Amino acid sequence: MQATSTLRVPDDLWPVADFFFKGLGPEVNLNNPAEASSLFQSFFWLYITIVILTVITFKLGFAKKLPLLKNVVVYTVLVIGTFILTLMLGLNLPLAESLVASSIVLGLYRLRLSRERKERQPQ
Repeated sequence: MQATSTLRVPDDLWPVADFFFKGLGPEVNLNNPAEASSLFQSFFWLYITIVILTVITFKLGFAKKLPLLKNVVVYTVLVIGTFILTLMLGLNLPLAESLVASSIVLGLYRLRLSRERKERQPQ
């Protein structure tokens, strides 16, 4: 019995994942270096997108002034955790889409907060 070395690409991906994986077709032959490289490249770009959106969301909503070493630890854990989430759930759940929505909401909140602070300051 021969082991199959093809990987089925889902056809019902969320929009951001679909954008990166659209050129792969329904199946990827892992024995073909070009197809395997394209698969890993698509995953890499999805991962980088999710990392960038996670950092933006974190900075807008949760980041506080920390010493350099603590910042390095926080962002290292964030990057590792994002890799694990992207690997397990990146194609099945709308991670990037929800990060875009949360970044927009937190950005609008920060904008409104800064405007209120400027209005309260005595002139």
